Amino acid sequence: MTYADFASAQSIFLWSTFAIALIMGAVVNKTNFCTMGAVSDWVNMSDTGRMRAWILAIAVGVLGVTALEAAGLVNVTGTFPPYRQTNFVWLENVLGGALFGIGMTLASGCGNKTLIRIGGGNLKSVMVLLVIALIAYFMINPFPGSDKTLYSTLFYPWTNPTAVALTTNQDLGAMLFGDKAATGRMVMGAVIGGLLLIWAFKSADFRSSFDNILGGLVVGLAVLAAWYVTSNIRVDASGDILTLQSFVQDWDLYAPADAVRPAAAGPLAAQSFTFINPMGQTLGYVASGFDYTLLTFGIMALAGVIAGSLLWSLISRNFRIEWFASVRDFFNHLVGAILMGFGGVLAMGCTIGQGITGFSTLALGSILTFVAIVLGSAITMKVQYYKMVYESEATFLKAFVTALADLRLLPAGMRKLEAV
Repeated sequence: MTYADFASAQSIFLWSTFAIALIMGAVVNKTNFCTMGAVSDWVNMSDTGRMRAWILAIAVGVLGVTALEAAGLVNVTGTFPPYRQTNFVWLENVLGGALFGIGMTLASGCGNKTLIRIGGGNLKSVMVLLVIALIAYFMINPFPGSDKTLYSTLFYPWTNPTAVALTTNQDLGAMLFGDKAATGRMVMGAVIGGLLLIWAFKSADFRSSFDNILGGLVVGLAVLAAWYVTSNIRVDASGDILTLQSFVQDWDLYAPADAVRPAAAGPLAAQSFTFINPMGQTLGYVASGFDYTLLTFGIMALAGVIAGSLLWSLISRNFRIEWFASVRDFFNHLVGAILMGFGGVLAMGCTIGQGITGFSTLALGSILTFVAIVLGSAITMKVQYYKMVYESEATFLKAFVTALADLRLLPAGMRKLEAV
């Protein structure tokens, strides 16, 4: 997809993103695809239907990226954000993932679900979005009159020293196969993607659930579609065929005098869906007075998901205004939003951004973040359950230790409360 000028190429880049996100938003609303709900169903009811839908989305992403990368049709190495970077920030992946998992449980949904709920009329999720956006923005951007960010102040001094500098990209294919990374990516992608696909469809209940299959399939395909579009839009600059990112990096060389230069080249790299950092981008875009130079893939993705969810809510007549049920409900959502803001940026993604998009690149950090999110959410749900059942008898420590025992992370003999 090569265009004669940068403005046309950028327009297709942005509006294609909106269109894909619109479809995803409508289908996610229709099918009730929900990553937090997937963990909740598994932990509280031993129902793996929505977890299998999530795994199906991951399998589609992994197998699709494996095939497209082998064919030279996508670039998932030099991406925004850099999932396959050689700097393995394992502590940030684990800590950020755990914080995000706890936060999404308290706030009744992940970043994507927050957008879906806004489209359905949920005003609680508007507050969640605003809080996440504020934290995500200042995790990356300095405070006014300062060169300090939330990340540089609160995390960098003690998390960065634990990072491991790898000699290869951190995707499993490169790490395990070294110089034969291309072959390794095909092998690992086929094996991991195939195993995930088999597990998803192993359940007869899942195979009979149209909505779960549709939700997982469409979300996975949406991630692939975004990878494909953002990897293949080019500009014909006087015979030189350039990516949007390359064009902006050499702007003075190629751009006409009256062209409007984007604020940054990074957000024009190959990428797919993630929702926490883009919430911060959206805040910056709105605060700037809707400065077109700040418009990014992530902002269009947010708008598309909300619009798609709203469209389905109106078609299905399920649109309804919702507000906080109590003061406690408000504070749960507030704390959850704060944790998602910190965790989502620290871990470089959310249940979609790392759990599907990042996972599709087979980056070790993405897989680690996925596990941390699921465990953080599952433990939080178990603690909430025991606190509710045993009330004053269940201190946080007792509920926490029992939750770990339930999830087989501690010996059963260490549990402090009887199973219910």
